[in-house]
Amino acid sequence: MTSAGGAALVESVHRFATLGDQNVGVYISAKADYVTRALLVMAAEPDGKPVTGAAIAKQQRMPMKFVENSLVDLKRSGLVASVRGTSGGFKLAKPANRITIADIIRAVDGPLAEIRGERPEATVYEGPAEHLQFVWVAVRASLRNVLEQVTLADVVAGKIPRKVLKLTENPDAWKPR
Repeated sequence: MTSAGGAALVESVHRFATLGDQNVGVYISAKADYVTRALLVMAAEPDGKPVTGAAIAKQQRMPMKFVENSLVDLKRSGLVASVRGTSGGFKLAKPANRITIADIIRAVDGPLAEIRGERPEATVYEGPAEHLQFVWVAVRASLRNVLEQVTLADVVAGKIPRKVLKLTENPDAWKPR
């Protein structure tokens, strides 16, 4: 598998399903995208050497202030550690093969799926919508089946898990709706 497969996965996760002019699909925030890319830069660093926010921002063409602020937030979440000194910067706080894309999204945006600020299992509906909760729980389970299976190490190596890549093989997966 080439790194193009990894890029394809990230691209497909960022697509929206639409109904008319209204988004009804999964939304991956700009912050989650930027932070994931920043962590991928760190994961790719040989021997886990620290990387400055400025270097990450330049390499990934992201706003430097945003990257630096996000890295400080990630330090609080335990995903990155800071290193002081002339060759300092930020590095992963644990091995890249132990940080999933789901971990990153949860650190910056909270739960993978919410309905009006509630977790899917907490929703209660009546009448014809009584069973809608099952749909929302299934959506969250589907997100988990992808995002909890892919680690930073997988993306950097271009070795996306087969069951995840299989989802992108259907040409319909690439078509916006």
